[in-house]
Amino acid sequence: MDTILKIENVSKTYTGHKALDNVSMEIGRGTIYGLLGPNGAGKSTLIRIINRITLPDCGKVMLNGHEITTEDIMKIGYLPEERGLYKKMRVGEQAVFFARLKGLDRTTARKRLMDWFERLSITDWWDKKIEDLSKGMAQKVQFICTVIHQPELLIFDEPFSGFDPINADLLKREILRLRDNGATVIFSTHNMESVEEICDSMTLINKSRNILSGSVEEIRRKAGANIFQIVFSDMTRPLAEITGNKAECIGESESIIGGFTQQKIHIASDDDVHDVIAAVNDNCRLRSFQEIVPTMNDIFIRAVNDQL
Repeated sequence: MDTILKIENVSKTYTGHKALDNVSMEIGRGTIYGLLGPNGAGKSTLIRIINRITLPDCGKVMLNGHEITTEDIMKIGYLPEERGLYKKMRVGEQAVFFARLKGLDRTTARKRLMDWFERLSITDWWDKKIEDLSKGMAQKVQFICTVIHQPELLIFDEPFSGFDPINADLLKREILRLRDNGATVIFSTHNMESVEEICDSMTLINKSRNILSGSVEEIRRKAGANIFQIVFSDMTRPLAEITGNKAECIGESESIIGGFTQQKIHIASDDDVHDVIAAVNDNCRLRSFQEIVPTMNDIFIRAVNDQL
């Protein structure tokens, strides 16, 4: 993996509270990385440390193979959960101001901003004051201000807050486009559905520690623990007899429309899945055989409650 950001054994303590306890993770270049955890878990502290808003008590943050410096912050775009626009300024004036702070000249800033305003369908807002915008509108403006200098690392903290489903979907597509164009994205959220839709990998922090890391697909499959649902009719013999005890029924079977029965089963070994499918198919009318992969919301709750 081509690593862009590496967190090495980072700890941070405030008065009477350990915000981070020996947290480590690696984030691959050109990926979307979910940073998850309940309120107070330590996510915001870690984001502030990456941005050098605060420094760790111990441990390192490595960007592109070297310990991150103040100069590296220009390579980062950070959209905090607490929004920071000047309400009395006009939208276009403020967007140009933030772009200039990121090192763009006025001509380049205006050209890039107009491109983004057109992409997000907000060209009519250029001369409006921030105080006249809804929360979602202001969020679009701040998103543009975050990405305008084309940083290689983007950090979004609850980026969909205040958006209706249509605009949330628009923003998801833009985040995916940024990744496809080479940016790396750290995505902090409580919206587990968004994690399933756009994140490649993730880390779950709970009680100041990293308790779960890996690719989203791999974590979901491991948490599923080989649980399948079969839909069938006309079973000739009991399932345990058919499968040679390679499959175990979970709960009661359920009759469904069309005269079929559905049943959840657990298959202990990956090596037995093919044999179980073949045996079931030979002894009934098999309508479907589907692995049940838990949602990220289920995994989040189980991990935080020490049930994984």
